[in-house]
Parts: sequence; C-alpha cells; structure tokens
Amino acid sequence: MTAADTHPQPDPAQPQPDQPQPGELPGDETGGEPRRRLHPLSPLLTGAKSIAVIVAALSWQTFSQLGAEKFALVVAVLAVGVVIFAVIGWLNTGYHVVGRELRIQDGLLWRRNRAIPLDRLQAVEVRRPLLAQLTGLAELRLEVVGGGKTEAPLAYLTVKEAGALRERLLALAGRTPGSGARAAAEAAPGDDAGPAALERPLFRVRNRDLVISQLLTPQAFLLPVGVAFVVMQFVLEGSWTFIGIASTVTAMAGVLLQPVRRVLQDWDFRLARDPDGRLAVRFGLVETRSQIVPLNRVQAIGVTWPLLWRMQGWLHLRLDIAGLSGPQAGGDDKRSDRLLPVGAFEVGRMLVWEVLPGVDVGAVPTAPPPARARWLHPIALRSYGVGLTAEVFVSRSGLLTREMTLVPYARLQSVRVIQGPVQRLLRLATVYADTAGGLSGVAKDRDVAEAWWLAEQLSVRARHARGPAPLVTSTVADPGAADPVAPIAPAAPAAPAAPAAPAAPAAPEGDALWQRPLS
Repeated sequence: MTAADTHPQPDPAQPQPDQPQPGELPGDETGGEPRRRLHPLSPLLTGAKSIAVIVAALSWQTFSQLGAEKFALVVAVLAVGVVIFAVIGWLNTGYHVVGRELRIQDGLLWRRNRAIPLDRLQAVEVRRPLLAQLTGLAELRLEVVGGGKTEAPLAYLTVKEAGALRERLLALAGRTPGSGARAAAEAAPGDDAGPAALERPLFRVRNRDLVISQLLTPQAFLLPVGVAFVVMQFVLEGSWTFIGIASTVTAMAGVLLQPVRRVLQDWDFRLARDPDGRLAVRFGLVETRSQIVPLNRVQAIGVTWPLLWRMQGWLHLRLDIAGLSGPQAGGDDKRSDRLLPVGAFEVGRMLVWEVLPGVDVGAVPTAPPPARARWLHPIALRSYGVGLTAEVFVSRSGLLTREMTLVPYARLQSVRVIQGPVQRLLRLATVYADTAGGLSGVAKDRDVAEAWWLAEQLSVRARHARGPAPLVTSTVADPGAADPVAPIAPAAPAAPAAPAAPAAPAAPEGDALWQRPLS
C-alpha cells in the first residue's frame, strides 16, 4: 500500500469544510456556521428604490432648467453612484445563526453587529415587493418583543432561502427541532408559502367583498359630495385655474388613497394552519406578504363592527402581537396584524375559536357600567361593557363603530385602576388590562368597589393561567353580585402528601353580573 493510498488527496470537486462556499462569508471567532451574504441582485433592487426617491426629489423646475438630456445625464450619474454604494454595502453585509441568536453584520462607514435573541422572536414575515416578485426574490422581516420597528430586514434572499430561514428561526424560537429542516426540504423554488400543501386552510376572503367593504367607508361616501361641490364651483365661476385643478385632484387622491391602499394590501387574503399548529397569513397584490404567527405569541384579539358594514353583517378582526401591532408599528400599511380584513360574523366566530380555543364571540356575557356613569356617557352608556370568562377578559365600547377586545389572562402584563377627578365625585374608576402589545382591555367607568374587584380577579386569573403560583385569598368583592370565582384559600396541611394544585378559576352559569350580551 502506497502513501497515496493511505492519505488520499481531497477531491477538488467536493466542497472543503474550512473554506466558505459561494454566498458565504468566512466564519467568525465563535466557531459557528459561516456568515452568508444576501442575494447578488440585492444591490440593484435596493438601488432602484433609492433612485426612485432621488428622481422624485428632483423638482420639475430642475428638469426645465437643465433640459431633457442633461437631466437624464444627472440621473444616470446619480444612479451609478447609488448602485456602487449599494454593492459596497452588500459586500459588508452578512448573517448567520449562532446558538439561539441571529447575528447580522452590516454598515459601510459605521459597522454594526447585531445579535437578536430568538427567544424574543414574535413573528417572521416574508415580503415580496413588485421588483422582488419580478426577480424571484423575497425580503425577510423579524418582529421581536418590544421592537419599535422591524428588527432585521434581510433584503433580499431567494424565496426558497427566505422560507427555509424563516422556518429555522421559528423552530429555534419555539424549541421545536426539526421543523426548519422539514421546511427547507419541502420548500420549492418560486413558492413563497413553503410547505403549503401540508397546511390546513381556514378561510379565504373574496376580493369582491374586499372591494365592497372599502366602498362602504366614509371616504367613499363623501367623494361624490366633493365631486358635486367641484362641479358646482366650476359652473358658477365659469373658469378654472391650474391651482384649483391641482388642489382638487390632490384632495380627491387623498380621499381615495386609503381605501385603494387597503384593497391592494389585503388582496387575495388567505388564512391557514401549518403542520406545527401556527397561523399562516398571506395577502397582497403589488407587495405579497407571507407571515407565520405562533399562536402562543398572540396577546389579544380586536373585533370591530363598522357602522356601514353592519348592513352586510360584516366585521373586522385584528391580532395583537407583541412588538408588532402597537402604535410604534406605524401606519396601517406597515402593520402585519390582520386576522380577517372583512367577513361575516360566523366566519369571525370560527377564526376567534381557532386562535383562542374555547372563546365564543357569540356567547360572551358582558355588563354595562352603573347608571350614574350616564353623566359621563349620556348617549353611549349601554355600548360599554366588560366580562370575565374562563379564558379571556372581554371589553366592548363604541356606539357607531362597535369594538370588542379579547385578552387572554396568560398574556396580561399589568393591571391598573385609574380614577380621575370627575370619576371620584361619581365613585367610578377605570380598569386597564395591559399586554405586551399595543391593545389593552378597558373596563371604563365601573363602580369603585367593582373596579378593585375586577383588578384582583384579573391578577389572580393571570397567575393561574401562567402556571403554578402562590395561593391568594380574595379580599375584595363586588357587593352587588355573587363572586364568579370562589376565594382561593391555602389548603390545611392535613397529611404529609404534596398539596393538590389549585383549580383554575371559572365563572359559573347564572351570574347576574355578566348577563348582558353584546347588542
């Protein structure tokens, strides 16, 4: 046997473990996997957006002063500079997973190294703007607890890479090994939904209903009035200036922009449950968006009945996800909180049951504030109400646009009792049940004794919903109604055996306090 047979030479065709592969950057000192670059077309797509902003910033006056040829030359020079800058930035950008962290390195003049703990991951979304759809790419966005904006937008990856990385990150965040590998093996090129064949469809919004719902908005109803006013002005004045035409067109565009934007965003809205029991949400026309939401990350559900939609029996459902749906998430076009853009009541009832098992929106008992609160709400008193069920805290409000908030006890972060000067005169108080997201349950203008009783019940139920906790004895109760939860007292140590776990609190039937349904 020769020395060559004993120590065979490595095959040049096989990748070497100590050398980075195409699309990878050298590993770091942690010994983890090598850093990977974004797709090579990323600088072109990023540069295209910057070029569009630059062209829009150049005024019509600049075009008239330079002429068409010089203006085109200026735009070309700026475009080349933007692309070169984007390419250099792409060369300095990389990402990799180390343990239970996603580490991202980017920046040109100021280098940034970010480590994102996957334990704080709330949702991962795959977005495909129009240019990304044309080039077969996708953008991956991470939403984490307490984030004021998207924490790590990775733009851009191939659709297959984005889907596989999303499943891997969610698997690490949810401690479900194997999901990422399965998703990577099943994802097909050009499919932004991953293993969609294994998902269980829940509901698909008809685009016709989506368009009609946006026509049943105040903006759509006021538009004919505005057009009639403009026509009358033109007939009476007999002349029309350029400024008048421009201001009118701008005003009409502003009125129509929001309904049109919502139709484009929610086009072909689909809901499904993936094999791991998570919620899969997909929607969008110009920009398609695919989001996977673990149900244990849902902080609350908001239900809305707009005034004009009630003629069709429609409602709107939204999810409250920590770090995603609060006011810090920006405008409606930036949030990814949709559960049902528009649908019938029975559909909404089914979807709420899917997200919060055991919660039936059609059978939630609520009670209004005391009669003396009419001094604060002379017209809409009966539209306010709160209720406690075995699973959630319920609050409702609104006279023209009705709203209901469902907050699971396990998601409560804090409970506050607020009393203003007028409320003190009327012996009223407001209870806030806060979550990690932006949506809170509010028991508005309740009797003071009832408000403190509600606050204690929410605290007790939140502790029980999260698991074993120290036993608490109820000390405050509503004097006008039976307590729906029996006081929890410490068990007497009659035997050396381990004490039994306390039973979960539940509201029995027939409680007079919570018998007024939503109407």
